[in-house]
Amino acid sequence: MAKKQFKAESKRLLDLMINSIYTHKEIFLRELISNASDAIDKLYYKSLTDGLSGMNREDFTIRIDANKDARTLVISDNGIGMTKEELEKNLGTIARSGSLDFKTAMGSEGSEDGNSQPLQEGETIDIIGQFGVGFYSAFMVSEQVTVISKAFGTDEAWQWESKGADGYTIKEAEKAEHGTEITLVIKADTEDERYTEFLEEYRIRGLIRKYSDYIRYPIRMMVTKSRIKEGSEPKEGEAPEYESYQELETLNSMVPLWKKQKSSLTDEDYNNFYREKWFDMTEPVKVIHTNVEGMLSYTALLFIPGQAPFDYYSKDFEKGLQLYSSGVMIMDKCPDLLPDYFSFVRGLVDSQDLSLNISREMLQHDRQLKAIAQRLEKKIKSELLDLLKKDREKYAAFFKNFGLQLKYGVYEGYGMNKDKLQDLLVYYSSFEPETAKAGDAEEAKAPLPVTLAEYVSRMKPEQKYIYYAAGESIEKIDRMPQTEVLKDKGYEILYMTDDVDEFAIQMLREFDGKEFKSVSADDLEIEETEEEKEAAKKQEEESKDLLEYMKECLADKVSDVKLTQRLKSHPVCLTAKGGLSIEMEKVLNAMPMDEKVKAERVLEINSNHRIVDTLNRLYASDKEKVKTYASLLYDQALLIEGLTPEDPVAFASAVCDLMTE
Repeated sequence: MAKKQFKAESKRLLDLMINSIYTHKEIFLRELISNASDAIDKLYYKSLTDGLSGMNREDFTIRIDANKDARTLVISDNGIGMTKEELEKNLGTIARSGSLDFKTAMGSEGSEDGNSQPLQEGETIDIIGQFGVGFYSAFMVSEQVTVISKAFGTDEAWQWESKGADGYTIKEAEKAEHGTEITLVIKADTEDERYTEFLEEYRIRGLIRKYSDYIRYPIRMMVTKSRIKEGSEPKEGEAPEYESYQELETLNSMVPLWKKQKSSLTDEDYNNFYREKWFDMTEPVKVIHTNVEGMLSYTALLFIPGQAPFDYYSKDFEKGLQLYSSGVMIMDKCPDLLPDYFSFVRGLVDSQDLSLNISREMLQHDRQLKAIAQRLEKKIKSELLDLLKKDREKYAAFFKNFGLQLKYGVYEGYGMNKDKLQDLLVYYSSFEPETAKAGDAEEAKAPLPVTLAEYVSRMKPEQKYIYYAAGESIEKIDRMPQTEVLKDKGYEILYMTDDVDEFAIQMLREFDGKEFKSVSADDLEIEETEEEKEAAKKQEEESKDLLEYMKECLADKVSDVKLTQRLKSHPVCLTAKGGLSIEMEKVLNAMPMDEKVKAERVLEINSNHRIVDTLNRLYASDKEKVKTYASLLYDQALLIEGLTPEDPVAFASAVCDLMTE
């Protein structure tokens, strides 16, 4: 029998198919199963449009048979099959797709013979294959490929066979039923590749579950099972005797959960699917199931996890949603579907409108993908806002896990996404609900974070700024000396405990027309009465020389020393001028940097504390002791801020000397 040559520069092109187009060799099984599904689709749609009787969707099947001894893997279907001419056209010419031809003809005329008849309600033309190269992926794992096919409505069967780029043969064959049978002779194992795995039951199962679980026709294979051997009656205390047997089993689930009506699904259905798919035993906080139809149609099933993965905030974490095209998985993690600030979302998107590249592993054009991503972003935000509004406790749990990522989203790109994310931010604050003030122990024990909008709605009429305090913990922030005057005036304070908080706030700058201001800023700009202003000015004048001297004593440690009205019980505190706060200084200096940064520190002394009288008295009689006191007060302020005195030994000695006077 004369061997025929491939068309379209066969050797070079087929070599490209085998070695360059596909990233993973395992893709071959997905491609062949998808082709089998297409063949069944063609016959099923033909039966609908041509009015053929005696054909039901339940009668169609795809069969897998593996023989490790013979090293053969057979994929067969009872679809439309191919004539000799179609075998020649579709398999003899690389990159010629019979599926695309069929889809084009059906889409334009209704049926292949031009006798247009409408499909039944709910039926659509959804053929997977388009490029005509998927079949040749079989040569990645096979040394020989044999195709026996019998076209529906004909009496003849034909065999196509090839060992690769050298060419192929076509001859008449025997086949009882219509459809196609593809036999792969799997390559021998090498040092670099273990091809035998594609003949192993567990591996075939895994690949079908990964890529083809939602092919709409049953994929069946004889599988090995075990049972108690018939007739064996173990004695008490003895293990029963088992025997192996073969049974035909359907390996795919066929109907994707996300294709079912939402009204027919329960929380348990979603939770079970989530657990099985992402191996997370914690129930998701939120399930988002949406179906969009129109110019761009897709279905999305998204989950907001109940806890952060162990590697979520590490460089090893990979974001992305699973991407399906008509139920066939194209990508396990498609990063382009999610912005970084929503990278915690798990789930999948299924669309038949995607422009796939030749290997169906990536998108050929990203216009559709970008459009889907934009809609998903809006949907995720909308659902999170809904959770925030309806279940603050559950949202607080979500924010504890993933709020840090939202804050990074506000900060990154110089705040380009701040308007999208600011409504999702929540913080614990000094606000006490009326129930807590009235003695409701439960409410007081479990405070919930507040939104920026809620904070602004509670601002005093004379309050100019949204005040916040940054520190290691809520408890430490609540005890900060700088918060005393604000609490005294009834101003609410937002508590910020994450390293990124102040950086994100600088990007926000303001919310609803109100600027943010740190409680550690050198000027809180709190309204004072004329009497308070006069008293402060008088005291400042009286202590002017003292304060200048203390500033000289502390040298470059501080940029200024001044009296303050912001403190009530504490004698001293540190504040900062400019954009770099003391808390930001700590965060930046904890990073690996060649040069350390330093905030422009201001030592503020409580003007109503008796320490002022002591300092003024000593300034007149013993300036050397004032120098010691200045150092002590500065180190005390450092400790309050969680910083270490530059000379702890000198600090301890000075305290000891003071105690023994």
